[in-house]
Amino acid sequence: MRRIADLHPGQAKTDARDAAIIAEAARSMPHTLRSVELDDESLAGLGVLCGFDDDLAAQITATSNRIRGLLTQIHPALERALGPHLDHPAVADLITRYPTPQALKTAGRGHVRARLKKHAPRAADRLTEAIFNALGEQTVVVVGTGAAGIVLPKLAEQLLALRRQRDEIASQVEALVEAHPLYEVLTSMPGIGVRTCARILTEVTGKHFASAAHLASYAGIAPVTRRSGTSIRGEHPSRRGNKKLKRALFLSAFAALHHPPSRAYYDRKRAEGKRHNQAIIALARRRSDALFAMLRDGTLYEDPALKNLPSAA
Repeated sequence: MRRIADLHPGQAKTDARDAAIIAEAARSMPHTLRSVELDDESLAGLGVLCGFDDDLAAQITATSNRIRGLLTQIHPALERALGPHLDHPAVADLITRYPTPQALKTAGRGHVRARLKKHAPRAADRLTEAIFNALGEQTVVVVGTGAAGIVLPKLAEQLLALRRQRDEIASQVEALVEAHPLYEVLTSMPGIGVRTCARILTEVTGKHFASAAHLASYAGIAPVTRRSGTSIRGEHPSRRGNKKLKRALFLSAFAALHHPPSRAYYDRKRAEGKRHNQAIIALARRRSDALFAMLRDGTLYEDPALKNLPSAA
């Protein structure tokens, strides 16, 4: 609407002018507008839950990075041992009880192993060895370790609480998604799980797309051609589109690399000289065509490898 407003005289920004521009666009250029249906209560609730889940994911990332930053500041070797495993509740729980290198040394291997076994029975021995090997690499107590020992357990408790909240939201999202009639259609495509299915439902359902290219352009995964006169610059990735939908399609394409046809297409694009992200976006663009047909016809995903098999006599 703002782009259409640039075609009208004046630069004022008022509700009356905006309403007149929208009405004029609906009268003279109806093809520029699309209908959006918001009557489905379950989709509205799903959108709220997905937005909160995104917020929780961002807070979890920020809290994890803060913990890793403090560990790096006081004991880099210990951060290398614990940092990559902060997504496991056993490590966050261990930090709440023994937040500093000295606390871990004082507790000893037995207590540390017992604490880890509560949440990670199979990885407890391996993590314990990695922790005490790291503790042996540094004998100097860095200034600020005491203050870090006050902050780290609070951050670890916050991380555990955030993960519990996200698990609770995930169960509610799963219940809403499974009740939707398009659940089986979307999840039949390799690489689409509950969270990705929820995001596709909230961003696509209720919107009309005239073609598969329209959907790809809306998602921002269709290449943009830039040419002017004798200057030919070729095709470039789009910087526009629905960022949430683009991320969902990108991650689902990445998750689908275990699927042989998807992997073969990805490898072919890599052989053509494309970088990893470019090949994934190309795969996402190809999958969006299939997704458009599935949503349009309400049909399940058809595996290309199975379609090429000879039928039984």
